[in-house]
Amino acid sequence: MSQPVSPRPFRFGVNLMTSAPADEWRAKCRRAEELGYDVILVPDHLGMPAPFPALVAAAEATQRPRLGTFVLNAGFWNPALLAREVATTDALTGGRLELGLGTGYVKAEHDTAGLPWLPPGERVDHLRHTIEELYRLLASEDLPHSRIRSSGGTPMPQQVQKPRVPLLVGGNGDRVLRLTAEHADIAAFTGARSVRGSSTGQLEVMLAGELEERVALYRELAAAAGRENPEPEPAELNLLIQFVLDTDDREAAVQSLMERVPYLTPDQVLELPIGLIGTVEEMAAQVLAQRERYGFTYLTVLEPSMEAFAPVMARLRGK
Repeated sequence: MSQPVSPRPFRFGVNLMTSAPADEWRAKCRRAEELGYDVILVPDHLGMPAPFPALVAAAEATQRPRLGTFVLNAGFWNPALLAREVATTDALTGGRLELGLGTGYVKAEHDTAGLPWLPPGERVDHLRHTIEELYRLLASEDLPHSRIRSSGGTPMPQQVQKPRVPLLVGGNGDRVLRLTAEHADIAAFTGARSVRGSSTGQLEVMLAGELEERVALYRELAAAAGRENPEPEPAELNLLIQFVLDTDDREAAVQSLMERVPYLTPDQVLELPIGLIGTVEEMAAQVLAQRERYGFTYLTVLEPSMEAFAPVMARLRGK
């Protein structure tokens, strides 16, 4: 009789979204390490820190955490230039880089950057092209940038992790989930979706049942993608937690959120997978229940929740 498969150990990441002078940035990264976060992450939005230099600075300030993009907007990047950034950053961080990619969803950022804003299907096509070309380039011993030598005659840095850095793909749509199933080491779910017709990046939350359906579809696609490889390494499942409220009165805390989600009832808000509300014990129990229901073992919180989530993270270690 086969033995039940043990769940992956939990991993916890924090997405640092606020720019800061060098000393403050390094201190913030050291604090994340002190609190026990496994991954320090940086997004890819205009007005926030530039991902790759911010991660190199984080590596200089810390020793243990992995370092990741969460997530790069594929529309901002040419695959060859991205391969150079990835290989160099992996080298300068000592092989601690994890690469997160997504389609992008804010038209205004593309307009500001002077980049084309493609229809949704074409953005997914570009994401696929970026991933496949990046794989090809990073697997090559002759990266385009490796032929350029510094003034001292030494080669430019090469990636440390072989054959490539771990890949996280974020998104909930059918085609993105198929792409994730085919290529990603980490499948990241936001628990929210773009409002239909919005060009401003407006999002609406997904109810628990809707997210469960998305995860189920991903699992079906991953099983189908693994037919050529009978024993593929299962992907890690990530969930972005949007808010953490430490309180001994959950019902009162929910009322403070109702203006942001007026189309939901208080009970629906309490059940949202993307939020943790309650005492440390209650929030830890919610995380364990969501691991059982969905399979999420890698949780990312936003920078404003970094301190509030730390006791929950400590409570979950080893479970």
